Amino acid sequence: MFLRLTDEQKMAQKAIRKFVEKELMPLENEVLRNEREGRPSLSPEKVKELQLKAKEAGFWGINTPSEYGGADLGNLMMAIVIMEVSKTFVPFQFGGSADNILYYANEQQKKKYLIPTINGEKKSCFAMTEPSAGSDTRNIKMTAVKDGDEWVLNGEKTFITGGNEADFVMVIAITDKERHKATSGRDGVTCFIVDRDMGWRSEPIHTMGHSTPASLVFENVRVPEENILGELHEGYKLGLEWIGYARWVVGARAVGAAERLLQMAIDYSKERITFGKPIAERQAIQWMIADAATEIEAAKWLVLNAAFTLDQGEDNRHLASMAKLFGANMGNRVVDRVMQIHGGMGYTKDMPIERWYRDARLWRIYDGTDEIQRMIIARNLLKGHVKLGQFL
Repeated sequence: MFLRLTDEQKMAQKAIRKFVEKELMPLENEVLRNEREGRPSLSPEKVKELQLKAKEAGFWGINTPSEYGGADLGNLMMAIVIMEVSKTFVPFQFGGSADNILYYANEQQKKKYLIPTINGEKKSCFAMTEPSAGSDTRNIKMTAVKDGDEWVLNGEKTFITGGNEADFVMVIAITDKERHKATSGRDGVTCFIVDRDMGWRSEPIHTMGHSTPASLVFENVRVPEENILGELHEGYKLGLEWIGYARWVVGARAVGAAERLLQMAIDYSKERITFGKPIAERQAIQWMIADAATEIEAAKWLVLNAAFTLDQGEDNRHLASMAKLFGANMGNRVVDRVMQIHGGMGYTKDMPIERWYRDARLWRIYDGTDEIQRMIIARNLLKGHVKLGQFL
């Protein structure tokens, strides 16, 4: 059981928290200033400096298998790390890791893509969503047609995280139209590793938050047979595995941000005086704080259980959907309450609350909308795929 963290996990959590407080939080005003003036949140030099400090502190490849030079601490520890790093909006991630599906690469592909990605020499992204296939991922239109020992890819992907910076993309395309149609989109698609210099281009999508996803355009992009990731015609399974991992991660990010925001509200409520006393003494404020704290703890347990279940080698997709659904909505409720507690000051760009407010809205959309998560959870229960209480 994991009702309490081990001493080793507590030590790692404390060390990561110290790194975040010492190295990242002091950069928040700089990040806000840079973004207001239209510059990158952090310069490439600063990111490199932070990565070096993190590596020297031992924060490298936290859940990467030891055979690839990682710490191999597992997904539960990764969830703890994400929660701590998400307590700041400074855009930083510990290095030494790669997308979960990239480990399905063959030995040649691992040398060319996996190892360089782990070492920070290459950046990757995953592309499944299309203009006509968002929540309905089985409705993708991108095709890959065999031509000799190459595949020719045509189509467009959209809202791809990291697509503007990626050196290569793991992209899903239809390789057998009849099989794809006969299985309602579950088969007949393949995952390809496609280098940027093979010909695809990215176009930034500007959003209400600081995230800038990309549209990826493929026009007769030729990809060698050796760049198929996994099995031919069975790329949909890889897509589901990638998305399943990403979902509980969203919940973890929401928990970390919500904890930081709630602490800001607690501190401010003790300092802000109205009608002769701190607003912390007002019942309306106390109830907002109490509700936020309770929801944060509930979301935290959902996230940790999803990560723990994955570490046990069990199917965690049901838990991942619940962690994302509840976590994302919790995060939105908390940031709204925190802004309300701060009043007009919370609405200004002098504080990061409005920034989190805009970013939090995305949590309920990407990697599966609220509605998709509810559909998955209900379907699993109604069809008997999951029994109530089976994860305890």
